Amino acid sequence: MSNVKPSIPKGTRDFLPLEMAKRNYIFNLLQEIFENYAYYPIATPSLENLSSLMGKYGEEGDRLIFKILNSGDFAKEVDFSLPSNLLAGKICEKGLRYDLTVPFSRFVVMHQNELSFPFKRYQMQPVWRADRPQKGRYREFYQCDIDVIGSNSLLNEAELVNITDDVYRKLGVNVVIKINNRKILSGIAEAVGAGSYITEICTAIDKLDKIGKENVVKELLEKSLSQDTIDHLDPFFNLGGNNDDKLAQLKLLFAQIPTGLKGVEELETVFNYVNRLDINAEVEFDITLARGLSYYTGTIFEVKATDAAMGSISGGGRYDDLTGIFGLKNMSGVGISFGVERIYDVMEELALFPDNLSSPVKAIFLNFGEKEVAYLVPALKKLRQNNIPCELYPDCAKIGKQMNYANTKAIPFVIMAGEDEINDNLFTMKDMRSGQQQKLTVEEMIAAVLA
Repeated sequence: MSNVKPSIPKGTRDFLPLEMAKRNYIFNLLQEIFENYAYYPIATPSLENLSSLMGKYGEEGDRLIFKILNSGDFAKEVDFSLPSNLLAGKICEKGLRYDLTVPFSRFVVMHQNELSFPFKRYQMQPVWRADRPQKGRYREFYQCDIDVIGSNSLLNEAELVNITDDVYRKLGVNVVIKINNRKILSGIAEAVGAGSYITEICTAIDKLDKIGKENVVKELLEKSLSQDTIDHLDPFFNLGGNNDDKLAQLKLLFAQIPTGLKGVEELETVFNYVNRLDINAEVEFDITLARGLSYYTGTIFEVKATDAAMGSISGGGRYDDLTGIFGLKNMSGVGISFGVERIYDVMEELALFPDNLSSPVKAIFLNFGEKEVAYLVPALKKLRQNNIPCELYPDCAKIGKQMNYANTKAIPFVIMAGEDEINDNLFTMKDMRSGQQQKLTVEEMIAAVLA
């Protein structure tokens, strides 16, 4: 027999009951808020055709897609001397989804005749990325996405800000909501004479707060941008004042750049809407925000916790024609994703989870033997009919063992019945928190537990 200890792949995790209770607290709150804003749930398969995934996330994203070997004799007639990126396409036809947005676009195209547009959806499912695991970054993790597709209105962007504010206010997490526009970034590239390098500039700028300006400059030089071109970027990253001030300065810098001016105009509209919504969180225009995914075309969002050292905990943006790659043109959408794993880590670090999540079980019936169990079972059923989670200890074990089980699971009420209780048609109920013990009827027990 092997002595090798069982293990799981790096970047994946098991979740114990208390961890699941905390995760479900987040999921349930998100679902409640999403549905309050009239978003509808959908689900898509974990597997997608590789052709649906590749080429949608930029070069870096493509490398991080988990590819699944074809079944059967996948190696037959394959030239293994091919470069790895070409070889994958020969032996893999499917991949694990990288995010929920591209599968959603595929879903919209396939089900367009069954949907009413604009279509508002939420989706809470796992995604997979072949990334290097580190704090807050996993290979398997859940995304909770909301999107509006089939509408160009910037009211949708403002609503996403409002939803984001609601979510983090109710979770108790202080955040800053950063906003930018990809048209502004395109305008910057055009203004410095590097319009053809927009992807490289966006990818590098997106890392500014992670690797610093010096390394961003180094990365841009490696991408064949000249030092003179890079120097011309400086005025765009030295804007001062509040959101309105920064946008006003950008207008001057973009005097001859229509694309950049359009981005400024869209952001002004979004901020005008947001300013009427009584948003609790700080909403900040951040020109260094780029969002690495290549399908964004307009407003982009990123959310960071202000009281914890963590990367972005939400992010998203406007994509004008992502469905076009699947054959449905001119279907603009906008969405934002809530990163449950990072939200969980932030809430754990800041001790923001409610105390009552420790045990969903409210009462346990002790087992003294067959006669006593026969007496307890109807009461057990009545508690459950009153939505009181409870259980009966399955074995007639020593009372100390059963009480220790109740303590370990932090069950607040212990219920027992011996010969005296059976004769009086009563039950002895002990409050494990106060130590108080009393004899009660079933109805009195139910009232005491629900009090």
